[in-house]
Amino acid sequence: MLMKKILLVSAASLLICGNSLFAQTASGDPLPLEPDANGWYSLFDGKTLSGWLTFDSGSWTATEDGSIVGKGPRSHLFSPNTYKNLEFKAEVKLNHSGNSGMYFRTRLMKGFPRGYETQVENSSPDPQKTGSLYGFKKISEQLIQDDTWWTQHVIAIGNRIIVKVNDTIVVDFVDEKNTHTVGHLALQQHDPGSVVQYKNLMVKPLPSDSTAALEQAKRDVPEIK
Repeated sequence: MLMKKILLVSAASLLICGNSLFAQTASGDPLPLEPDANGWYSLFDGKTLSGWLTFDSGSWTATEDGSIVGKGPRSHLFSPNTYKNLEFKAEVKLNHSGNSGMYFRTRLMKGFPRGYETQVENSSPDPQKTGSLYGFKKISEQLIQDDTWWTQHVIAIGNRIIVKVNDTIVVDFVDEKNTHTVGHLALQQHDPGSVVQYKNLMVKPLPSDSTAALEQAKRDVPEIK
């Protein structure tokens, strides 16, 4: 399977964000901000990583089968835009003992970014398995077999976080401290032993008003109470 390697921009084209330095992962323009008929924005054109941002030197590639692959040292890919109330979903595949995560409302920063993370982890030693809201709501049961595609769908409305894995809501959590209110999306490559694949990455910004946001989210996930 042919790989299209990330084309890191040169040092001269590094960007400044606050006091932090980061590089766009691929040359060219980010994806146009045009939603589909249901209000979803594609985060990946299936061919390049244009528009994604990273601090780390981990290996991310776009493959001809239309997926993003992360492997190698720890690394995070960040969305160029920030979101408050949102839906974020992807199809995911992970190798044996792999570890990854889908971040949202997260800071653009080095290391492990500060923000919410819904865990992507099936058979590694980490006790917080796929679907967990990391550090807030633990799923201890392995829901997904290794090397199997599944769908992970996150809904964040105010301080309420919902995580759906395939056809089941596995987390419906209210963060009383309202820890993270707005921020980027990010994909995690956790460690050199992990190989994670993402495809059909989509985001839907929801209204700032929580009542209106909930009503909109229920159209996509009717089982939300």
